[in-house]
Amino acid sequence: MGERFKPVIRFFVPFIIFIALSGQTWANRLFIPMDESQKNHLKAYGIAYWILKVYETEMDWLLNYRGGSFMVPFNQKFATEMTVRGVSYEVISEAQASQILSEVAAPDANMDAVKLQKAPKVAVYSPKSKQPWDDAVTLVMTYAEIPYDVIFDEDVLKGKLPEYDWLHLHHEDFTGQYGKFYQFKDYPWYRDQKREAESISEKFGFSKVSQMKLAVVRKVAEFVSGGGYMFAMCNATDTFDIAMAANGTDIVESMYDGDPADPNANKKLDYSKTMAFQNFKTITNPYEIEFSDIDNQPEQRGLNESNDFFTLFQFSAKWDPIPTMLTQNHMTLIKGFLGQTTAYKKQYIKPEVVVLAETKSAGEARYLHSTYGKGFFTFYGGHDPEDYQHRIGEEPTDLNLHPNSAGYRLILNNILFPAAKKKKLKT
Repeated sequence: MGERFKPVIRFFVPFIIFIALSGQTWANRLFIPMDESQKNHLKAYGIAYWILKVYETEMDWLLNYRGGSFMVPFNQKFATEMTVRGVSYEVISEAQASQILSEVAAPDANMDAVKLQKAPKVAVYSPKSKQPWDDAVTLVMTYAEIPYDVIFDEDVLKGKLPEYDWLHLHHEDFTGQYGKFYQFKDYPWYRDQKREAESISEKFGFSKVSQMKLAVVRKVAEFVSGGGYMFAMCNATDTFDIAMAANGTDIVESMYDGDPADPNANKKLDYSKTMAFQNFKTITNPYEIEFSDIDNQPEQRGLNESNDFFTLFQFSAKWDPIPTMLTQNHMTLIKGFLGQTTAYKKQYIKPEVVVLAETKSAGEARYLHSTYGKGFFTFYGGHDPEDYQHRIGEEPTDLNLHPNSAGYRLILNNILFPAAKKKKLKT
């Protein structure tokens, strides 16, 4: 009886093995869509970072293809992790993957495939003492499960920046005026901030906080010029350049540093030292919570929450891959949001700086990028992409409620950008 079934068994076992093997052959790519079909855009970036970091597996970033989708060799661990994190994915065959790559490579298609090779080591410049506000970049990196180190003035001055590939500057005032929040001088958080800055300044031999912050700015500029990547939001953007332009000229009034500002400070600004801005003037009134005329202030914009939007520019994926990477999204019209620095008046932007997004009706840029030496920087106006007017003391945004935030996606584009294989780039 058993002999009669041996041929069947001999045939059946190899058939099972064939089916198992062919299942891997027919479906050996994981496709992560980044269009409207994606359930969690933000965590998808975290998955991409995790694959690069933990498994050192290269992947394709498909620029302008279904919202900037990702494609990676099939691995059951990757698929399982995507399921756990709630990230949408598709299992596709090698033939389907080849068809996609051919489609994006077509000369008449404004698409391209960029290889992501190595996860960048990320640092966030942020005070160690707690502040009464949160930071959008740390919020989204935590939500996306992208690891980062927190460093501050002391670490920068000790020369730690070269240990990292990518640096985010939280909404810091680099002019040494503590955000021009003198009206809050009796609040514990203000006193803590001031005490911390003065302590670091004294430790490193600076007589003023503004001098110490200038030294930090110069170290950061050196990091970028040497090939680093810097991303800044809100008032970390304009105060960085203001400090660079002042270059030691006293622009700080006595309530902040004990002596009056130089009355001729605006005539002494050196715009050759700045990254993004030129021809601006500082606002000398110490009680006005504005640093210069770079920022397009709310009363000048003529917008409110109901009609405040900005538009992403579309770039050539094959000729301008960097700005294309930085603007990948499932939407081109993005909800606006305010910050201590919200937007940039175009007349003060240097000609070599690329405007990535604008609010045309207000004549302002919202998102900027450029090279600086061998490195790159990106400036993004506003404080929190999902909180129109975030006030001091308010609860941080719960990104579980905004997993598909187009405004937050722009931040995460910047984190993956340094992972891209280097090409000869136009910008």
